[in-house]
Amino acid sequence: MTVNFQYVGVDVSETLSAFTEEKLSKIFNRYEFLISATVYFKMDDKEHETGKICNIELSAPGPRLYATSMEKNFEVAVRATISDLERQLEKRKELMKTH
Repeated sequence: MTVNFQYVGVDVSETLSAFTEEKLSKIFNRYEFLISATVYFKMDDKEHETGKICNIELSAPGPRLYATSMEKNFEVAVRATISDLERQLEKRKELMKTH
């Protein structure tokens, strides 16, 4: 499992990286066809209440899977983004079974 973190306009946080990696490891264990993940943490200056953005891009056979969410803190954003990715992965897995 390869996970790359990019902090855009945000201080690097080892705690946040470890939290995200722990959540992603569950997905990598469930879907063996995943190759790597790139996680972007950003701040939206216009939205002070819900300006924490988490983008996750998963590399897998076929088109890349991508999800993003904007919440009041990064942990909630990570959970929401991973939840969106799990839905996409279920669809991808069903497509792979039919062939």
